[in-house]
Amino acid sequence: MTFPRPHRDDVFFAVAGLLVGLLLWSLGLHSQGDRAPLPAWTALVPLTVTAALELVRRTMPRTALAVGTVAVVADQFTPGNIATVVMFADLVYAAVVYGTPASARRIPVTTGMITIGVTIGFLAWLRDPVALLIGVITALVSFFPAISGVIVRNHREAADSARLRAEQTALLAEMDRTQAVVAERARMARELHDMVANHLSAIAIHSTAALSLDDAATTRQALGVIRENSVEGLAEMRRLIGLLRDSSGDAEPAAAPTLDGLEALVAQARSNGRSSGLTFTLDDRRDGGGRLPAPVELAAYRIVQESLTNAIKHADAGEVRVGVSGVTGEPLVVTVTSPFGRRPGPRAPGSGSGLVGMQERVVLLDGTFEAGPAAGPPGGPQKIWRVRAVLPALNDKEPSA
Repeated sequence: MTFPRPHRDDVFFAVAGLLVGLLLWSLGLHSQGDRAPLPAWTALVPLTVTAALELVRRTMPRTALAVGTVAVVADQFTPGNIATVVMFADLVYAAVVYGTPASARRIPVTTGMITIGVTIGFLAWLRDPVALLIGVITALVSFFPAISGVIVRNHREAADSARLRAEQTALLAEMDRTQAVVAERARMARELHDMVANHLSAIAIHSTAALSLDDAATTRQALGVIRENSVEGLAEMRRLIGLLRDSSGDAEPAAAPTLDGLEALVAQARSNGRSSGLTFTLDDRRDGGGRLPAPVELAAYRIVQESLTNAIKHADAGEVRVGVSGVTGEPLVVTVTSPFGRRPGPRAPGSGSGLVGMQERVVLLDGTFEAGPAAGPPGGPQKIWRVRAVLPALNDKEPSA
């Protein structure tokens, strides 16, 4: 059987207690005087045992207390040594501090009952007030060390709990910071895609057309569209860079687009999609008496912008229809339909991130989003591609800026 290695403080207590006890014994200073029935050398046995138990006071506290109790009782039949009694008091303290929670609860109660029992017993036996001093000494050796251990243990547990709460708080703060960074990166990715992708798509389509068609007028028209989209793309990029450099902490840039710009957005799409055989129609059925929250207006604008970009890139020739409807207190419904099919001619590749970005915008606002093929209207194409977003209700009426 291997015993755990003693703590260096326990080794110090054991050696110091043994040396002090030997010094007192050599000087003839005994706690029992000449009343003990056994010779003086017998006091060294409880002293040595108690000093040895100090080595395991931290690693085997209950065993040390049990054996120490036997040793201190045996010490009462020898001339006695005050060092043995002091080391026993330390074993009581250690059993409460380093023992199990059950031991920490039981030992103070047990030592308190022993103290009361010893006091009453000696009063009944001696019938002398001096018996009270015996009770006080018993309390100093057993009950008070146990109470001191309880106080120290409670302080340690409180400190450990506070440290654990601090670590958990720091962990939660780090998780919140990480989530905030991820959310901000996702927002910036959506902004970058929505701001620039439509311009780059138009540039890609018209540059491909200019390279594939040997016609001066077509080439000149394509170059005009390319230049227009390049200038607007650069302006949008500068706006995004300004947002990234802004340290004011605003959730959106001051010049965030609103639904008032839908007509200009559709007109721009009409210009970019001229060579694709697409026509664009805006059906704005808002009551005009309410103002949307800025995040809702921005989300609706971006959904329309991305849907028009996808139509220019992928839709077959035909009508692209943008519908916006909503009244004060009711949800805002944004619908964009386009012909479903693969048209001939130059097309820009897609990655699918536009649909993901639109869905993320709607989810962040607790709305609903649908995108996919659907049956066409009577008299129109058999199949259309429909994007439909339902955004939160409008605010109460606000004065126009």
